[in-house]
Amino acid sequence: MPTLPLPLPRSRLALYLDLIRWDRPAGWLLLLWPTLSALWIAADGWPGWHLVAVFVVGTILMRSAGCCVNDVADKEFDRFVKRTAQRPVTSGLVSVPEALAVGAVLALAAFVLVLTTAPPAILLSFTALVVTVAYPYAKRGFGMPQAVLGVAFSFGIPMAFAATLGGTDWSLAAINAAVPPHAWGLLLGNLFWVLAYDTEYAMVDRDDDLKVGMKTSAITLGRWDVAAVMACYAVYLVSWAALGMSLGLGRVFLLGVAVAAAQAAWHYRLIHGRTREGCFRAFRLNHWLGFAVFCGVAADLALR
Repeated sequence: MPTLPLPLPRSRLALYLDLIRWDRPAGWLLLLWPTLSALWIAADGWPGWHLVAVFVVGTILMRSAGCCVNDVADKEFDRFVKRTAQRPVTSGLVSVPEALAVGAVLALAAFVLVLTTAPPAILLSFTALVVTVAYPYAKRGFGMPQAVLGVAFSFGIPMAFAATLGGTDWSLAAINAAVPPHAWGLLLGNLFWVLAYDTEYAMVDRDDDLKVGMKTSAITLGRWDVAAVMACYAVYLVSWAALGMSLGLGRVFLLGVAVAAAQAAWHYRLIHGRTREGCFRAFRLNHWLGFAVFCGVAADLALR
């Protein structure tokens, strides 16, 4: 009986692309749309190719670096979760030092991009890095680690303002001048969107997370999970609508928010049964909700 050929070993590049979730762009798109929305608002319209390129490429790089840190931090937990058991670090195909080295190179590349902007944005990038590294460890003892992720996934907002409006001063006062109160308001509102979609994500793995002692918002909220997700969607959309109108955005922007609200209502139908498939689909398609809001912002400013 002929023997079947053994599968060829995967290349290092293929493993690294798997490590950074290259085939799953939803993660960096969730980061990108609120960041670009803030960039357009800060610039009162088209911000220029330089800043667009910096924040698009920088977002992809930092999300990829965050995946490396997350997989190292969670490797002992991920092997008990069916969806994550075959990740490169958990399966042993990529070592911990190797994964950290890849993450460091990616973060350094993102930092080089930030260096081409303004000092306030450069200073804020250090805080962004700290929050990115802290998130995976928040799942050990904090009942709502998604709130930490919310800050990490929203920090592109103040950085966009800092890069657009920042001068040449390296002081903390320069950050306050470049990042107005409404920028922090947008960050706070966006945090609730992150809570909504990452709770949906946590609902997928709730049974596995309970077995290994992981803390997530889905576990903490219990039977109130669906209601909390929908409330978070509402806070996000209402707060962004109110802030947008206060900044002079009008009907076209509100149309984008309305399209996003319709998607949030559809997500209720996906998650109310708490099935893994429905919750994961809602999470995976959430970037379209952020895209709708961004289109409303960009189109409204372009049509003035």
